[in-house]
Amino acid sequence: MRATGKLRAVFGPANRSSLVHDMTEENRNLLAQREAETQQWETVRRPDGSTYVVPRNPDDKSLR
Repeated sequence: MRATGKLRAVFGPANRSSLVHDMTEENRNLLAQREAETQQWETVRRPDGSTYVVPRNPDDKSLR
């Protein structure tokens, strides 16, 4: 355990992946779906500073 800790201090965590890569078609589709899901909600702020989420259009059931 001590040796592993020392190696991590020098080399960093073992599970690193590159963030500089092209998105796959599957990931693009998933991102578009997630963005569409977030567009159906809006955040309302109360006077005390707390927030809650409500549907933008309560009659729209397309993404639920």
